[in-house]
Amino acid sequence: MRAVIPLLAGLLLATTVHAFSLADISGKDAGGGLKEALTQGAAKAVELLGKQDGFLGNPKVKIPLPESVQQVEGVMRGLGMGKQADELINAMNRAAEAAVPQARTLLVNSIKQMSVQDAKGILSGGEDAATQYFRRTTSGPLAEKFRPVVKTAMAKVKLAEKYDQLAGKAAKFGLVREQDAQLENYVTQKTLDGLYLMIAEEEKAIRKDPAGAAGKLAQKVFGALK
Repeated sequence: MRAVIPLLAGLLLATTVHAFSLADISGKDAGGGLKEALTQGAAKAVELLGKQDGFLGNPKVKIPLPESVQQVEGVMRGLGMGKQADELINAMNRAAEAAVPQARTLLVNSIKQMSVQDAKGILSGGEDAATQYFRRTTSGPLAEKFRPVVKTAMAKVKLAEKYDQLAGKAAKFGLVREQDAQLENYVTQKTLDGLYLMIAEEEKAIRKDPAGAAGKLAQKVFGALK
């Protein structure tokens, strides 16, 4: 009988742990854990991208030539302009790498300003619910932050200036998409896309492995979602 009591106690404890869910966590703890995890994920995404080869060395986010240029890229290289094409690709990705660190403060502020309703939506939403929240709340301000940095970087490349001149004219005839007519706009958008893609990957990783989350609150909250 004495041997059975500890066994029953162990089974009871296991059942209690297994039954632990998000409903058992206070609203304050849930919000705190979520913010803790998102702060970690956003910081890591910025760190990965905002360094040398953060974009250029990552096939998932590397910025290619605009579609309109891709169509004639083969011709350019055939005419001995491969060096200029590579220079432009390099410049676009370096511009993105220089711009991304500007995102850190805005992302953190977005997390701090998150409402209870926002937090509930993220915790009960899909695997990229937090990323969609960031996209909704930060894409406009981030574009404003990124654009001047990108513009300064692209101004150093002669081919970029020529592209803007030709693409501007081509856009009037519908040969180039309006959003691609200026490289600074194109690179800014691609920088945003790359940032949100990496944030989404960090979010998936945290949801999949809560034990890897930064703090105990984050582990507790995301562990309850599994």
